[in-house]
Amino acid sequence: MLPALGWGVLAASSLLLGVGLALARSWSARTIGLVLSFGAGALISAVAFELFEEGTREAGAELPVALGLAAGALTYFVCDRKIERRGAGGGLPLALGALLDGVPEQAVLGIGLAGGAGVSVALLVAIFVSNLPEGIGSASDMLAAGWTRGRVVALWSAVAVICVVATVAGYAVTDVVGGTFTGAIDGFAAGALLVMLTDSMIPESRAKAGLPSGLVLVLGFAVAAGLSAAS
Repeated sequence: MLPALGWGVLAASSLLLGVGLALARSWSARTIGLVLSFGAGALISAVAFELFEEGTREAGAELPVALGLAAGALTYFVCDRKIERRGAGGGLPLALGALLDGVPEQAVLGIGLAGGAGVSVALLVAIFVSNLPEGIGSASDMLAAGWTRGRVVALWSAVAVICVVATVAGYAVTDVVGGTFTGAIDGFAAGALLVMLTDSMIPESRAKAGLPSGLVLVLGFAVAAGLSAAS
């Protein structure tokens, strides 16, 4: 249990590190856009190689992953629409995405530890690399929208704690879940990520960084994919 807690804290700490960087200094819109672009590329790599591919391998079939994908996409879509209807943007969509993909990702981390597979270095790096831009971009947008620094820290601390709990929960329930369930939660994370990327992260990075955003996105994908292949 302690190893799961430790690795969970390490993975989730990048969210708070990103928030800390946003609070430490003012970031230009262009810089935030480029950071978001890099993070989007890393997340696309995580979907392709660490979530869908690994989920299919764990489940032994594509159907559980596909069902999880649909559930994750619908969950993010419904929650994001509620946020939009209340006019509570200002970085909340990115925070929602971090929560909805972070919980299943870190649960998979805990399941892998309990199953004896050890820590997936590629998944850990993908979580860490993508969390930083999400934290920086969302916290910067929240501050620009008039959020207090204390409120920003409180929200992201809650997200980080929930993600750590998910790692420990994944470790604890390994004996009662099988590969089908693991594949489904991989799919859930992938679905939530894809909708968040399409609705929020990529459009925002393009609007803030301009034409270079596409190139930086590919760079983020290449770095994360390379780390995945190396592991």
